[in-house]
Amino acid sequence: MRIRTGRTAAVACALLAAAAAAAGAREQEEGAAPPSAPPSAPTAAAAAAEARAGLERSLSWLLETQNADGSWGHPFPDHPGDEGFAWDTYYAWQMAAHGLACMALVEAPATVERSAALGRALEWLTTAPLPMRGSDWDVDSTWASLYGFAACVRAAGDARVSDSELAAAVRERGLEYYADLERRQTPDGGWAYYDAPPFTARPTWATSFCTALVIPALLSARDELAWPVDSERIAHAVEAVRRAARPNGAFAYDVSIVPHSWTGTSIDGVKGSLGRIQVCLWALRKAGVGWATDDRLREGLASFFEHHRFLDLVRLRPIPHEGHYANAGYFYFFAHLYAARVIGSLPEAEREAWFAPLRHHVLKTLADDGSASDFLTAHYMITASTSYAILVLSASLPAEGGDG
Repeated sequence: MRIRTGRTAAVACALLAAAAAAAGAREQEEGAAPPSAPPSAPTAAAAAAEARAGLERSLSWLLETQNADGSWGHPFPDHPGDEGFAWDTYYAWQMAAHGLACMALVEAPATVERSAALGRALEWLTTAPLPMRGSDWDVDSTWASLYGFAACVRAAGDARVSDSELAAAVRERGLEYYADLERRQTPDGGWAYYDAPPFTARPTWATSFCTALVIPALLSARDELAWPVDSERIAHAVEAVRRAARPNGAFAYDVSIVPHSWTGTSIDGVKGSLGRIQVCLWALRKAGVGWATDDRLREGLASFFEHHRFLDLVRLRPIPHEGHYANAGYFYFFAHLYAARVIGSLPEAEREAWFAPLRHHVLKTLADDGSASDFLTAHYMITASTSYAILVLSASLPAEGGDG
């Protein structure tokens, strides 16, 4: 879940910046508009049967690695690349990954075993202590509230939960996450995971993608579940994401009142924005922003596939933002999930042409046991990455009957 380097990696990233910029300069934009049609599916693109087999492997891994208390992983670091963060952050990453796992089980084809695992997972999510802000600068615990809230909203809309004794607990915990999001929403309208001086109780730094990922859940909580969510806060968040849009189709990393101008080789160019374009477009589309038209969604997807090599090159690289255009490995599965959400927003007749190459880019990353990772081999990264993969494959395949 970490989207920017911690202090222990900052120096390494700075040393790599010049090399990344030089490499990126060789990939300058040529001025041609991106295609607005789906790319041809790679020759190795999986057929539906292969994709279902991959989905089953990933789901089996998720069930086999669930702890007895319903959780995944543990609240402490287990990778040297995780040094230097506040102690509460490791627990927050565990909870955020857990929220993704809950959503994966909600959206996967239902079986008795998966429904039972979902019940145990929600028991943990609704009873475990909420993470705290770890330090003045490290507010990674926001990740737990973002994905914890999204998981509660998604689960509350599932009949297996809404008709069970868990319904009240899911609602109560969802509103606790929402209260934390209220406290953390920045004056610019967004959310993030770090803060900068002057350190205040309400953080002052926000990112477009953290803000965008929770907007659809806020809308669903208000409109479908009738939870007491403040419409003005939603509007403030939507406007923050809309301001991040750039004329070339990219979305800026930061949320700011005054947009910055960046060169085409920076993180705020299209090739540096591959992990953000889809989630921001999806959020604006769900919010009913007329600017997010079908054509803009298609253009964003076309750019995603056209420049996908930059995500491939950086996946599993151990230093944050060390890739060309400051891409980071941990954007890989994040980007693919929200690409699936964007595809699901397009007319049904054209979705499969986009889903086929998307499935290919997920399936090629799966280990033999169905697990996946795009950054470190830390427990929370594997849980989160595998859950992202399940969500993509579940969204991209036609529904089949289940016994759950």
